[in-house]
Amino acid sequence: MTYALQESVVVPASPMAVYAVISDVTRTGEWSPQCRRCTWDSDARGVGARFTGDNRTPEREWSTTSAVVADVPGEHFAWSVGPGRVEWGFRLRAVPGGTELTEYTRTTPLLETAFAERYGQRAEEEIAVRQKAARAGIPATLERLREVLAAG
Repeated sequence: MTYALQESVVVPASPMAVYAVISDVTRTGEWSPQCRRCTWDSDARGVGARFTGDNRTPEREWSTTSAVVADVPGEHFAWSVGPGRVEWGFRLRAVPGGTELTEYTRTTPLLETAFAERYGQRAEEEIAVRQKAARAGIPATLERLREVLAAG
């Protein structure tokens, strides 16, 4: 059971200003409902750079390792969790009034395999829990980013 989700919002900043914020993964805790903080795993940046995310919900806490898979200033920043299981990212497009900021996520068959190994019969249920969280988290993240960017 793979899925893909995305939503967009217009934020009051240029694509380069938006990119500067979203590509600084150490700031993710400012806008993410689940990710409390991210730290780069080395000094490397750009495609291939890795970072660790520390996440929390009322039910659990966990860490993830991610690799940057798209890094185009002013246009696109994305990372693969797992890597290879789930892709998260942002696309940016200049529009009147600022930037159309699109957040997206998509899962891969590798996630299904990993969840089948970890959760057995409950794998689809666990994926559905993540999908529900993403469906609620994306608009919350975009709204918070709009606030962060409006504040400068």
